Amino acid sequence: MLGARVLHLPGVEPIALFRSEGERVFALVDRCPHKGGPLSQGLVAGDSVTCPLHAWQIDLASGQACAPDVGCARRFPVRVQDGEVWLSLQDAG
Repeated sequence: MLGARVLHLPGVEPIALFRSEGERVFALVDRCPHKGGPLSQGLVAGDSVTCPLHAWQIDLASGQACAPDVGCARRFPVRVQDGEVWLSLQDAG
């Protein structure tokens, strides 16, 4: 299933978990680098999400805005093991 879920953890900005069409899982801060829109409410297509505010496309693997836009959403390491999602709160970039 495509889409996103938001994690609210003490002392950490909300984190959006995304599942892409390829069943890959990604974690980004739930804030677009452009105007702070909630990325979790955007549309996931392939390995990118489109911000619901101004249609910026963000690459889920890198957090980078796709050209011609410039900016980066903070991302976190994530893996799936035995059907469970494991998230590291160490900033990956």
